[in-house]
Amino acid sequence: MSICSKEGRLAGLLPRLILASSLLAVATATFAQPAPSAQQPTPLRVDEQGTIQTPPMTIPLSSYLSPEGKAFVAEHLNAFQKGIGAIDDNGVPEWMKGYLASARKQFNVERQDTSIGGVHSYVYTPRDGVLPQNRRRVLINLHGGGFGGCFPGCTELESLPIAGLGRIKVVSPDYRQGPKSRFPAASEDVTAVYRELLKSYKPGQIGVYGCSAGGMLVGQFLAWIQKEGLPNPGAAGIYCSGLSFGDVAYGGDATYIGLPLGDAAVPPPPLRSGQKAPVLPYFEDADLKGPLTAPALHPDVLAKFPPTMFATSTRAFDYSAAIYAHRQLVNAGVKAELNMWEGLPHGFIYNPDIPESKDFFQTVLRYFDSHLSR
Repeated sequence: MSICSKEGRLAGLLPRLILASSLLAVATATFAQPAPSAQQPTPLRVDEQGTIQTPPMTIPLSSYLSPEGKAFVAEHLNAFQKGIGAIDDNGVPEWMKGYLASARKQFNVERQDTSIGGVHSYVYTPRDGVLPQNRRRVLINLHGGGFGGCFPGCTELESLPIAGLGRIKVVSPDYRQGPKSRFPAASEDVTAVYRELLKSYKPGQIGVYGCSAGGMLVGQFLAWIQKEGLPNPGAAGIYCSGLSFGDVAYGGDATYIGLPLGDAAVPPPPLRSGQKAPVLPYFEDADLKGPLTAPALHPDVLAKFPPTMFATSTRAFDYSAAIYAHRQLVNAGVKAELNMWEGLPHGFIYNPDIPESKDFFQTVLRYFDSHLSR
């Protein structure tokens, strides 16, 4: 989920992980170790539980990144090492504003400010016209922001490229978030928008996607409509996210690899016995292992998901949870696809100018084109 909560050191870290957004990545991180000689024992230390302690290391950027990708990650890491900077009233960090300006300039899309199902929403329509095969299709974008902000900043960066490049209508709800609202407010809002769209579209003509917190919300929404007895959309996209929580953000190995290498942040130490993990304000009173919050832990819920595409990257703190959720969906018999990008941090898609993001946009569009009914 993506980046805008400000409650406490660790609780503030989680939204920054869980969005993303707001986000961007690469260059030198601070963990690596020269290869030991044949005569020297490895300086790694491993305890009986398998916990590893590493010496200082030097880690370069991935050689597989494009030149633009390398420049982006270097800039991102150096910026994040200094802190994400000022955040405006819309929950948009200063570093994101350059990407917003670029996206608004290069994608020829009209934005309509409206209400759908009683929920404030933006509707993005390509000025060049919707493609004939997309005239009876619509996508719902659930923006990132750590369930605590980033509307419309994250919304713009997730919706403009898809609407413009795919020439398809995109609807993005301004769903309720913390700290004012609590779970399941966002799930209820997205469901209200979905109910309204079902009056004009068949379920198979609707796709839903999101990055970071928005990706997590996609899974929570799919679990919620099961409870409500509503039909599935034609396909789903879960990006920069998993479908369960860890002790810190999404958990798993990615916490200790993605955070340092992707966001220049040292992860907190493992929880001690009896110690509780920090919780985002939005989830303060929720069961973080329940089927409506963490569907990856519930095979019976996953088995009823529509075809789902995951997207993550090797320096993202979300990749462990994404890999796990994808595997659980496959085991539950769902047609699920996992796409990974090399050497990039959480939410790299917010930079619309690097080749890797352009590749991501086209991958998303091909996926929905092949899974939504015409």
